[in-house]
Amino acid sequence: MSCMLWLEVLHIVDCPVTCGPAEYSIGTECCPRCSPGNRVNKHCTEFTSTSCAPCIDSTYLDEPNGLTACTPCTHCDPVFGLIVKHPCRPSSDTVCEPLEGFYCTDPTKDGCKAAQRHSSCEPGQYIRQKGSPSTDTVCVDCTGDTYSDGSFTSCQPHTQCDQLKLQQIKPGTHQSDSECGQETSSLIAVIVCVVVTLALIAAVGIGVYFKKKRRYCIVFLQMNT
Repeated sequence: MSCMLWLEVLHIVDCPVTCGPAEYSIGTECCPRCSPGNRVNKHCTEFTSTSCAPCIDSTYLDEPNGLTACTPCTHCDPVFGLIVKHPCRPSSDTVCEPLEGFYCTDPTKDGCKAAQRHSSCEPGQYIRQKGSPSTDTVCVDCTGDTYSDGSFTSCQPHTQCDQLKLQQIKPGTHQSDSECGQETSSLIAVIVCVVVTLALIAAVGIGVYFKKKRRYCIVFLQMNT
């Protein structure tokens, strides 16, 4: 009889404690959980309930719990392209979001853990889709007789120099526009006109100078005779 009683006692001791969803087990007791934003200060006993204390100093707990320490709040580090979207509270963690010009590479339920700067399109590419907080920039290569310096939202057609009555100095590429200048014949004509004009001005100036000098000499001779 005593053996059976001993076995029954051992069975009771070895039996795990099953607690309700609003409780946590500590030893042989089922203690009430602390509410979100609070931690366990003292576990319950057979005669007392759980003693809870609020989370402080940038710590939080976002669920009912039986923990004796709160969790440190997440830091939104600009080094990882992050900024604070919602600040940390005793009952909720910090929510981070990408900085301006960045997009999230490690999203969470409500925010972001890491972000990366938007890609820049290279010369010869246009921006099909601008970057957003959740997506990177989409770049596409220019084709045909078009170009982009990397900042355009569409590839632009090359300038047709002949339509402007200009000579093509440098052909266009996918990275740059055509370079136009005056036609050689027109340029030569302009140069000739400038040279002739300067020569005429010089000739007139020289003629006036010698004419005045001749008059001065005649007057000087008359005064000395």
